[in-house]
Amino acid sequence: MTLFQISEPDEAPVLHPRKRAIGIDLGTTNSLVATVRHGLAVVLPDEEGRPLVPSIVRYAEKGVETGYAAMAHQSDDAQNTIVSAKRLMGRGLTDLADARRFPYRFVDAPGMVKITTRSGVKTPVEISAEILRALRTRAEESLAGAIDGAVVTVPAYFDEAQRQATKDAARLAGLNVLRLLNEPTAAAIAYGLDNASEGVYAIYDLGGGTFDISILRLSKGVFEVLATNGDSALGGDDFDHRVLCWIIEAAKLPPLGPPDVRSLLVASREAKENLSEHESALILPTLADGQTVKVTLTKAIFTDITRNLVSKTLQPVKRALRDAQLQPGDVQGVVLVGGATRMPQIRRAVAEFFGQPPLTNLNPDEVVALGAAVQANKLAGNQERN
Repeated sequence: MTLFQISEPDEAPVLHPRKRAIGIDLGTTNSLVATVRHGLAVVLPDEEGRPLVPSIVRYAEKGVETGYAAMAHQSDDAQNTIVSAKRLMGRGLTDLADARRFPYRFVDAPGMVKITTRSGVKTPVEISAEILRALRTRAEESLAGAIDGAVVTVPAYFDEAQRQATKDAARLAGLNVLRLLNEPTAAAIAYGLDNASEGVYAIYDLGGGTFDISILRLSKGVFEVLATNGDSALGGDDFDHRVLCWIIEAAKLPPLGPPDVRSLLVASREAKENLSEHESALILPTLADGQTVKVTLTKAIFTDITRNLVSKTLQPVKRALRDAQLQPGDVQGVVLVGGATRMPQIRRAVAEFFGQPPLTNLNPDEVVALGAAVQANKLAGNQERN
């Protein structure tokens, strides 16, 4: 006897094959892939348990390297190791006012930026496709099968050329793009704000190299971007550099070469991260000449030397609110995005400005990917079973 599944015309079938749907945060510094399992959005880590994929691609002598493998060659193979390709998406050479600061060999030609590598001329679309391909492979291994669809996030300020370039990169990576989703909207969805009461929300996004603020209005379950603003030259890296300068001054170091500067920057970043949990951080890097630097950075000193950087993030926030014709008190909730928002002085400044503590119970590195996964799961038609 054959059993048939019967449903009313306006009703979804009770059971259906579950689609493998993923959300991707294609970031400037790091990228992530997430999915929904048992009703919860989760980030998919690599075999070593690392959730992040550094957004770096290297065209090596034998094939293409991505992520951590490529990152190891940023210094010794700079012209073939491409970082922050997202900044170049949909842009022409004339759009890059600071092209000379990049170590790449740009092709002087009309259209989208092109970079000469040992594997030939590459576009930001092709470079980004390598990162997306690595994320797709990770997802397929984790979910044990081909991916049916993906939601890929983009900054709210991306124009049509940048959005199309992102779609092209995803398709080149073998992904079926269900939708491009604005990053601030993804962050809001991760917190379930799309199911909240209608109102205005602020998404404060401090990444490694950039800062973005978006003001969203939720109405009937749909987010409208009221205003965006930011600073493309302000991010967590600037806080690291402040610590680096402090170390040089505190330890009375002479002028340093590039290897020592890189070593101190790594130590600076580690100290910054430690101070999110502790009152002080011991800094003990060893220089190329064998000298060991030993200084202790306290939370109070760190707060003091980065005070103006924190203030700089609030200027775009004020401009965005002014553009949206709103006051801080009109905002129902503030979502923090980006690992740099773990710094206590950032959370304190945001709370003081908006008059309420920001939402912090989700990992700020993962929140955009998690929201994209929720949206992908919905668009794929998956229904969670109790």
